[in-house]
Amino acid sequence: MLVVVSLAMLTVYFREADSGPMHGLQGNVASVLHPFQVGAERVARPFRDAYGWTAGLIHARSENEQLRKDMQIIRQQAIQNATAVQENEDLRKALKFVSGPSFPSDYDQVAASVSSHAPSEFEQSLVISAGGRDGVGFDDPVLSVDGYLVGQVTKVTEHSSEVTLLTDSTSSVTAVDVATNTVGVLEIGEGPDRPFELNRVPKEKVVREGDTIVTAGRRFGRLGSMFPRKIPIGSVKHVGQTDIENFQQVQVDPFVDFSSLDILIVLVPKARTPTP
Repeated sequence: MLVVVSLAMLTVYFREADSGPMHGLQGNVASVLHPFQVGAERVARPFRDAYGWTAGLIHARSENEQLRKDMQIIRQQAIQNATAVQENEDLRKALKFVSGPSFPSDYDQVAASVSSHAPSEFEQSLVISAGGRDGVGFDDPVLSVDGYLVGQVTKVTEHSSEVTLLTDSTSSVTAVDVATNTVGVLEIGEGPDRPFELNRVPKEKVVREGDTIVTAGRRFGRLGSMFPRKIPIGSVKHVGQTDIENFQQVQVDPFVDFSSLDILIVLVPKARTPTP
């Protein structure tokens, strides 16, 4: 009966004019109930606030506990890494191991501004404001201000130097995948986009998208790396292979934006070995 009465009242309400009795009754009822509505709102507000505060506190405690667990894991990893470094150092001393130059411990850094940029798309080189008087020498590695590999010094005068970029067709560097220790030769590719390619990587070697590529500091066949170990170069963008090729097709996305180089860092060996 209540449903029937409600439907009847709704029917009359929608069919009558705005000045009809049902509209007037609605306004009167709303006026009478308004104080109760306001009172109920004021009574319920502290309970809603208390619920929100409690829920936020529980969430914050849960998040804090998770951060504590993450911090504990990171601390354990840091301790293990520090222990591994010390063990490695002890083994090197015990074996009287002599390694090649490494970045950055064996180098001084000379900062220089770029005075002229690449003259053409095919000749990728630039000139910096540091030269022989600043300790810069032929074949010195050159980095961006963020510590990423840019190229190497190919000409030196007293007051300036020419840097051949990795984007030059004559440039190549022996590089290694940090995650899998896979070695290849990084060179600029062909085509309109001219992507970087990690060449001579056999099919059986593992290279994954997203892996970080750094300088290997070692020889690869007849190609020698003039760069110290562990200088970041870029990350693997694409990995592919075909049935007829013996090597994988690995594209590398460089960390450096070669179109916006203003200041460069030249790595100068702390102790240069005289050439016999």
